[in-house]
Amino acid sequence: MIRHPAFTVEPWSIRESRLDLDVLAQTESVFALSNGHIGLRGNLDEGEPYGEPGTYLDGFYELRPLPYAEAGYGYPESGQTVVNVTNGKVIRLLVDDEPFDVRYGTLHEHERVLDLRAGTLTRRVLWSSPTGAQVRVTSTRLVSFTHRAVAAIHYEIQAVDRPRRVVVQSELIANETQEYKAGDPRAATPLESPLVLEENVPGTDGVAIMVHHTRSSGMRVAAAMCHDVDGPDATRIDAQGAGDVGRVTVTTRLSPGRPLRLVKYFSYGWSVKRSRPAMHDQVVAALAGARLTGWDGLCADQRRTLDAFWRSADVEVTGDPEVQQAVRFGLFHLLQSSARLEDRPIPAKGLTGSGYDGHAFWDTEIFVLPVLTYTYPKAVADALSWRRSTIPLARDRAKQLRLRGTAFPWRTIHGEECSGYWPAGTGAFHVNAAIAHAVTQYVDATDDTSFERDTGLPLLVGTARLWCSLGHRDPAGRFRIDGVTGPDEYTAVVDNNVYTNLMARQNLLAAAEAAARHPGRAAQLKVTEEETGGWRDAAAAMCVPYDERLGVHAQCEAFTQHAVWDFAATKPRQYPLLLHFPYFDLYRRQVVKQADLVLAMHLCGDAFTPEQKARNFAYYEALTVRDSSLSACTQAVIAAEVGHLELAYRYLGEAAMMDLADLEKNTVDGVHMAALAGAWIALIAGFGGMRAGRGRIAFAPRLPSELTGLAFRLRYRGSLLCVTTTAEATTYELLEGPPITVTHHGDQVAVAGSVTRPNPPRPEPEEEIHQPPGREPAPRHPRRARRSRS
Repeated sequence: MIRHPAFTVEPWSIRESRLDLDVLAQTESVFALSNGHIGLRGNLDEGEPYGEPGTYLDGFYELRPLPYAEAGYGYPESGQTVVNVTNGKVIRLLVDDEPFDVRYGTLHEHERVLDLRAGTLTRRVLWSSPTGAQVRVTSTRLVSFTHRAVAAIHYEIQAVDRPRRVVVQSELIANETQEYKAGDPRAATPLESPLVLEENVPGTDGVAIMVHHTRSSGMRVAAAMCHDVDGPDATRIDAQGAGDVGRVTVTTRLSPGRPLRLVKYFSYGWSVKRSRPAMHDQVVAALAGARLTGWDGLCADQRRTLDAFWRSADVEVTGDPEVQQAVRFGLFHLLQSSARLEDRPIPAKGLTGSGYDGHAFWDTEIFVLPVLTYTYPKAVADALSWRRSTIPLARDRAKQLRLRGTAFPWRTIHGEECSGYWPAGTGAFHVNAAIAHAVTQYVDATDDTSFERDTGLPLLVGTARLWCSLGHRDPAGRFRIDGVTGPDEYTAVVDNNVYTNLMARQNLLAAAEAAARHPGRAAQLKVTEEETGGWRDAAAAMCVPYDERLGVHAQCEAFTQHAVWDFAATKPRQYPLLLHFPYFDLYRRQVVKQADLVLAMHLCGDAFTPEQKARNFAYYEALTVRDSSLSACTQAVIAAEVGHLELAYRYLGEAAMMDLADLEKNTVDGVHMAALAGAWIALIAGFGGMRAGRGRIAFAPRLPSELTGLAFRLRYRGSLLCVTTTAEATTYELLEGPPITVTHHGDQVAVAGSVTRPNPPRPEPEEEIHQPPGREPAPRHPRRARRSRS
């Protein structure tokens, strides 16, 4: 994990047993709580010290200019940056006039626990002030899955040695000072006091309300808090509000054995259209609902939601306690990022930090949504409905680029393109195929025909039209897609990127088939038989470069003719290469930032023979430096498929530990949602061999010698299936829903109860595998688990 000895390995918790301020910012991301609408970084209750204060609302942003040294036609004029909105987490404490601050006095005990089954973050502290006043503080925080607009904190203070006078200040704070890293394109753009105050109202009974608006995007945000207080007689409660701070103060005298307890409920709402009074009333009403439910009710609701989720999504790993913990941690954060989306995007960092300005990328559709499709499909429908709502903007962008159909943005919050670097932004058209892929995968897994008709078909049609206008026929009759950037951002503006072309082919065929299934809706979209025939013809003639001399697919035309990057002369400190070398140099070499052609072999596996997969994998392993957190899980999947199981296991460890070990050194900006999904993908698609499509689901389980067992649950077409595999055999058990037929290593198996099939012997790979010097995945040395106390 983030390497200091305070972190322990437990199956259902992330536990920090002592505070280390050197990794405070990273732990704020790891301990973040969210429900897909509200996101709270895991800052200390008292607000300071902090790495990055963070309270986010999905879809809430401020506009900022995108300056260019030389402007060009089609360049986006403004960007969007997530806003750190009003902070409701802060509860300051004074003990006999001494502020509780972990940097002063004596911190005898400090523990934080993220409970993956309860959905809470609990903190336990024993502290002595510089003058010797000793108190015990316990807080538990949650962001409600059932009350979309509500978060709550249960806070308790006990005097330990003798009576103490305590003052608790519960606050709402806007426009907090933030620090940003210069020179790292993955970090957020600084915003100086983005919120303009409209209302700050202290109320009676421990209530405070604040309303702000953004200066440029025209968004209005409201925040409110109220409190239930249980303390000794003569406990006083006062409310104040001025400027960007709303404060409720609780004052009392504590004796040992009689604690002060308070429950802080705080709520948020934002809108572009609602008035200030309407937003005021909205957050007050949300507080009323939360208070009626009560703290115990919120906790019970949280547990019920997670119990249902884990019943459908749990993964059990035998032999590596760290991976066991990490895959559940990843699934928990995926649920947090999507539980209450309701037609909003899933950002690359979720709502755990400001990295990448809070933007959503293709990461969502290619890495995150596939996991949710089989574990929490409701969220997938929500995420794709958001994409559907942005079609008018995507259509306008396509027209600006002199294309037909829809050109969805490379990075965005609201739907407009926000990438100021066009080779990686505008040129990365494969985001459109990613959206189409997510649609077809969701429809296949759920058989949701109404979704396909109303939401999926408009997305498929718009993207199919884009490909037909973007590509063209060459003299040999091949359909070419030139001048694009594939997943590998170290090779930009290329002709016939294999991944892009194969995904476009998949997109074109899926659009034609969906239009045939829904002729009435297709007619409303002005789809004709002539047009769908053109889509099929373009798919059949798609150009897929292949180097006959080397016997491998070229990642794009002429890629295998470029000079190979001088890996031997590249120092370890010079990775990631994008921070130390000009893109011009990278674009001219054979060096791969993240799995590109290898990803094509995963998502478009039928386009390659087993022999081609093995040769391609060996060739591109020697060129891939994994300067992206998206790479390791894909390499794990194909490594497992071609028989390099131990290598796949090492890549699994890298994907699983991306944030818990801060491998990319930017967990400070938020966790990596795609990498968290990648642990599930590496296990289920890699070692489980799961592939699905056209109403069929197949498995080819094979385990590395280090893992003695793997069990996972997933949903497919109304059935909840549990797959349990060892080196020798695999058991398929139907937990609920109709009987299902699966494919086990090529053989069909009907599953109505529980059925076990032997696994064939593991194949011995023929190709030797080498990575660039110094970029080999680290060997796995899993630590032993500690029994969870949660």
